[in-house]
Amino acid sequence: MFVRIKTSSNSPKKSVQIVESFRDGKKVRQRIVRHVGTAYNDDELKSMRDLAEHIKVQLEGQGQANLFEGSTLAEMAIAARDNQDDKPLPVDLKKLREESRIVTGIHEVFGKVYELFGYDKVISNPQRKKAAVKHLRHAVMGRIAHPVSKRATATMLTEHYGVEVSTSALYRMMNQITDRVIEKIQEVTYEMVKSLFDEPLRVMFYDCTTLYFESFIEDELKENGYSKDMKFNQPQVLLSLLVTSTGLPVGYDVFPGATFEGHTLCDAMDKLEKRFGLDELTLVADSEMFSEENLKLIEERGKKYIVGARIKNQSKSVTEKILQKDAYQPLKDGISVREISISKRRLIVSHSLKRAQKDRLDRQRAIDKLMEKLTRTKNPKDLVSNFGYKKYIRVEGQASYTIDEGKIKKAQTWDGLLGIITNVGQKNLSCTEALQHYHGLWQVEQCFRVSKTDLRIRPIYHWTPPRIKAHIAICFMVLACMRYLYYLTKVHQMDFSERSIRQSLTEVQLSILHHIENDHKYGLPSKKTIQAEKLYRIMGLKLTDVPFKIR
Repeated sequence: MFVRIKTSSNSPKKSVQIVESFRDGKKVRQRIVRHVGTAYNDDELKSMRDLAEHIKVQLEGQGQANLFEGSTLAEMAIAARDNQDDKPLPVDLKKLREESRIVTGIHEVFGKVYELFGYDKVISNPQRKKAAVKHLRHAVMGRIAHPVSKRATATMLTEHYGVEVSTSALYRMMNQITDRVIEKIQEVTYEMVKSLFDEPLRVMFYDCTTLYFESFIEDELKENGYSKDMKFNQPQVLLSLLVTSTGLPVGYDVFPGATFEGHTLCDAMDKLEKRFGLDELTLVADSEMFSEENLKLIEERGKKYIVGARIKNQSKSVTEKILQKDAYQPLKDGISVREISISKRRLIVSHSLKRAQKDRLDRQRAIDKLMEKLTRTKNPKDLVSNFGYKKYIRVEGQASYTIDEGKIKKAQTWDGLLGIITNVGQKNLSCTEALQHYHGLWQVEQCFRVSKTDLRIRPIYHWTPPRIKAHIAICFMVLACMRYLYYLTKVHQMDFSERSIRQSLTEVQLSILHHIENDHKYGLPSKKTIQAEKLYRIMGLKLTDVPFKIR
């Protein structure tokens, strides 16, 4: 067996094939064992040749080539399991050999979620672009299973999932994810999420994060800016995300990396109205979005908001009211609240005993850590000038330092206080409801955590703006699928995390056996687990461990 590069004088395309020689009488002829793909440039040719060498080693190790392409084999195996009957399988076990072992749980369960969202129809002219439609599905499934680079995804899908796809095919698919396709992805996501609830979506949570690149070259999209990953010397983009109160993502936007996140809020509200027609929506955002300019622009548009307030930056008369602890009304669990009118807005300030204790402990821990550092340095002034809690330390000369008790006492007056500001009236939104909505921002933070840790959305290894946007679109689809299944487990009162869902489904595997005499193929499912069976059940699927024939 060897890898052959087939060229044509009339075309720049190069076909990569795995070929073997055989003797036909006295002549030695060649036949194609596997057509790996078509390369359009040198980079694609190199990656496709590497993949072909990898497949060749696998085929040589098996002793014979598969009778079907990998993608066909996986699809046939899944379809055969769904259509199996109760007839016995008269087969001599001694004549069976394992041909491959593939993971089926991801494609079966998340494949159904993918279709429920309608992601299989987002690429324009799907009948003419069947390869791109198929490869988009595989890219999403591969990233759910194990988020790695596109090249590693292609190898992983071939090795473990019975899906044969090349790196160049994935890149060509990404070229089909245009701005219109990205809009379509968000439209179908919103419609799917909206269908889960009887009432319209009245409250949305909004937040931003930064995604950095393994590059130091800026362009119109990749820019250096304030990095939440502390990668200030590397270009980044700013990603904004919209999430429902149940933690389901419905939309996102990508901004140049130097964009101040506070300036994105009005754009988000305009696009919400344009995309989804949400007139009676209340948007919840943290204090990074708080600015007088922002609030005025939102109010001019007639929109509603609940935004974190910077209570220490208010006017003297307002801060005096904030610090009058005896004017607060008790709610429950050591929480009290006070409302202060500022023009036509409501400033709602809550005080929590638990939060006050945490603020006090955090401050003392930081001061203790700083004092320990100061005892080990010859010039404490240099150290204090670069430390976060320098305001509590007073340095005299080059070696004398003391704790400023006055500043600590002043800081203690703010312990446990949290402020939010809203333009929604008391008749439509109580103080308790406003605080509950604001505390729901953790749903966005959890989505960012899942995106950055479980999905490894960054660092980004693509360089051109269209590829960057396509990568983020794929990651958004993955996030939506994972959060949807996670939401269903909570509705069914199942104790799953996103990571345990993925682990349970990757354990659903299938051994492909072939008969050494008649080349019939059989599927031998892995042992069922309770967790996997629950996930199949809530998606309306049946998980069996009964062997079956692949017809």
